[in-house]
Amino acid sequence: MKKLILLSTAAALLSSCGIYTKYKPAESVPDNLYGEEFSTEDTTSLGSMDWHELFTDPQLQAYIEQGLQNNTDYLSAQLRIEEAEATLLSSKLAFLPSFALAPQGTVSSFDGGKATQTYSLPVTASWELDIFGKMRNSKRQAQALYAQSKDYKQAVRTQLIAGIANTYYTLLMLDDQLACAQDMARSWEETVRSTRALMNAGQANEAAVSQMEAACYEVQASVLDLKEQINQAENSFALLLAETPRSYERGTLAGVQMPDELSVGIPMQMLANRPDVRMAERSLEAAFYATNAARSAFYPSITLSGSAGWTNSAGSMIINPAKFLASAVGSLTQPLFARGQLLGQLKISKAQQEEAALSFQQTLLNAGSEVNDALTAWQTSRDKSLLLDKQVISLQKAVESTSLLMEHGTTTYLEVLTAKQNLLSAQLTQTANRFSEIQSVITLYCALGGGQE
Repeated sequence: MKKLILLSTAAALLSSCGIYTKYKPAESVPDNLYGEEFSTEDTTSLGSMDWHELFTDPQLQAYIEQGLQNNTDYLSAQLRIEEAEATLLSSKLAFLPSFALAPQGTVSSFDGGKATQTYSLPVTASWELDIFGKMRNSKRQAQALYAQSKDYKQAVRTQLIAGIANTYYTLLMLDDQLACAQDMARSWEETVRSTRALMNAGQANEAAVSQMEAACYEVQASVLDLKEQINQAENSFALLLAETPRSYERGTLAGVQMPDELSVGIPMQMLANRPDVRMAERSLEAAFYATNAARSAFYPSITLSGSAGWTNSAGSMIINPAKFLASAVGSLTQPLFARGQLLGQLKISKAQQEEAALSFQQTLLNAGSEVNDALTAWQTSRDKSLLLDKQVISLQKAVESTSLLMEHGTTTYLEVLTAKQNLLSAQLTQTANRFSEIQSVITLYCALGGGQE
């Protein structure tokens, strides 16, 4: 009873040293994490939306499902969870006694005399008492790393869904730009034929025809460049789906439906939704328990061991039949001359814990910055789309007008050339801006921790 009281008193005293303290999860984030202009109190968030609801294209949904089943990085993340789970199980089993069967037999003869046979069939057991929290802190550290491995899998899942969606919409953008360039190439071919007819009629010169032909060749070259970009994007898409390169069926950019309003939720949701933020905090938690374990190393380890079994050897006597023998031993190991080494390890653990705390803080700031960037990009693309639509309409009218004026000889080929080049550039910019708007939604979805299982 006295020993129990002494151990309880010692444990109470040692708790103030930090070897028994538990990690307290973060309960706050920096003020205005998303920026002052995007401060909100909404509890709903785009990141909480199921990816099926955000990406409604049936073909895209099928590709995402395929990627989640076959992508090698995602499958590797699952294996990391299994590894961490095995480590956690090992740390839990350390609290249980270990047993071993150690049979032994001996045959001996002295000076040619009759041989004597001795044997023993003991079962040994060893149990380390975790009075000073060494194994407890190791278990909690393993639990934090196990949780971190699950967060890593979620991070890979989020990036995979976003990557597949982004590459898919990239293909739609390139398809749209290719169709625009092909239409423009056909228009230029018609313009070249018209200009040549005007030259034959004496209403244009050879220079005009040459300029039109050069512009036509330039547009035709851009068509080839776009086809190459489509091929490269399809190869990247194949890598995400873990398959060999091929052509993929897909919709159109005009048919893409995205939310008209975006909600980012309260910044505190970052702690629960975003996997890289959770991973950073798990690293801090693991470092916290590593520091506690380093403190525990200063205190003795107490081990209870014993054995029980049958033997026919009792010292110098040989007894037949064998008799049952049991023994128990308690041992205490206290480090005496390793204090400098232990102090060094404790300083290292404390420094690593501080590094993990700074990394966690920086991860939160990076997350807030990504949300701000995505929201700003989305708003900018929305505002630009109205202006670009008006610009394309105006340039289409300019092309029609200059072409008619050239046919009637009231304007030059240079004006027609300039109008067509401006129209092509504006159409390509319009398509790219639509893709930027879609991409900003995907980026925001990823930044808010979307795609959770």
